[in-house]
Amino acid sequence: MSGIDEIASAIETGKIKLISDLVLEAVSSGDDPMEILNRGMIGAMRIIGDRFSRGEAFVPEMLISAKTMKKGVDTLKPFLSKGATSANGQVIVGTVSGDVHDIGKNLVAMMIESAGFEVIDLGIDVSAEQFMQAIQDNENVRIVALSTLLTTTMPAMRAIVAQINQLSCRNRFHIMVGGSPITEEFARQIGADGYAPDAASAVLLAQSFE
Repeated sequence: MSGIDEIASAIETGKIKLISDLVLEAVSSGDDPMEILNRGMIGAMRIIGDRFSRGEAFVPEMLISAKTMKKGVDTLKPFLSKGATSANGQVIVGTVSGDVHDIGKNLVAMMIESAGFEVIDLGIDVSAEQFMQAIQDNENVRIVALSTLLTTTMPAMRAIVAQINQLSCRNRFHIMVGGSPITEEFARQIGADGYAPDAASAVLLAQSFE
């Protein structure tokens, strides 16, 4: 098994204690850092995402694989060209105001980062003003992702999206929404550009935006 294959296997199985050593060994043996990133890491997370979509993997497995991937990327960064791990642009993520749940949001953030985006995580209980300030502060934003787990905060999501849609720079980014009470129909109603039912779908949606 090649070093890159070992890295992919470690991410798929969540061997977080081994990943840094495997990355350094692969680099020292001459493997191309971009190949390690794309084939060994992003490729492994794509496999995990596919398994999750088919019901063959579950949230705990996704989380440990994403954490393993994140640690591997942190180890690999010094060997990559500047910007290689954020080549797809910036994604602002946050759980909307009134909701303090973050497991789903964190998983989406890690998965999207694994796919080559730079993630700006605003955390939980995020107001419209905080989302809009982050958009204005980061010129390379391609996606704004809003999450909620509570039906009671769906009106907050609607209000936040409405305010974001009024920004003069609205045409330079997409809005995607998700969370257990959210549906594709609701996403359309509130003026979002897309809906993702889970973290794996969120990555595919993010990659589909031009």
